[in-house]
Amino acid sequence: MEATERGAALRIGTAGWAVPRQSVHRFPAAGSLLERYAARFNCVEINSTFYRSHRQLTYVRWASAVPDDFRFAVKMPKAITHERRLVDTNDLLTAFLAEIGPLGGKLGPLLVQLPGSFAFERERAELFFALLRQKTAGFVVCEPRHPSWFEDAATELFIVHGVARVAADPPRIPMAAEPGGHADVAYFRLHGAPRMYFSPYDPPRIERLAAQLATNEAAETWCIFDNTGSGAAAADALALVEAMPDAQAD
Repeated sequence: MEATERGAALRIGTAGWAVPRQSVHRFPAAGSLLERYAARFNCVEINSTFYRSHRQLTYVRWASAVPDDFRFAVKMPKAITHERRLVDTNDLLTAFLAEIGPLGGKLGPLLVQLPGSFAFERERAELFFALLRQKTAGFVVCEPRHPSWFEDAATELFIVHGVARVAADPPRIPMAAEPGGHADVAYFRLHGAPRMYFSPYDPPRIERLAAQLATNEAAETWCIFDNTGSGAAAADALALVEAMPDAQAD
């Protein structure tokens, strides 16, 4: 599935490119895991960058393993978001962006996920996102988890700096279920519910999600399944691809 009904780009994938045993028959048998994954999906979210850095040659290899229209979303390191908590990050941002540079045109959004205890502070957020925007013009999406990030002041700051607020499931507050901030990109992260990272989504929920994505007006819409703990993410993402209008099932 390459587009929504309205013609905007639609990307559906999972966090990481595992091919779970229960879904292995849905993927090609030959090739690396990433090559096999990319035969079925047009994007992936790299989460390992949250925990550790990778050599530039690793990104070169990943970029060469996927089609031209494939995109990688990349999660920002926890050293930036959780340890320094967006303060004094110039050196870390410079190193991170240089590291992922070999993805080139296959780089999708940068994902800034914030800890649940991290309340919105306008000056801190302003300085960080202004600095980030000096270094990159690409898509940036933020998944805040403290309720203060859903108030008008935070939304206005996101819009000014071209940052989209992630729509997360399960949402910590009702507003967290809907995309917010800058409207050029909409980014949905499905963590699994009721048991986060493990629970699969049932067919009615997949159908409702497909309808929501099909009518989204963002220039680019991403939907990432993060319920990888039980291997449910791949099956859910495949089901969503097939539930989209004009999809071609296997």
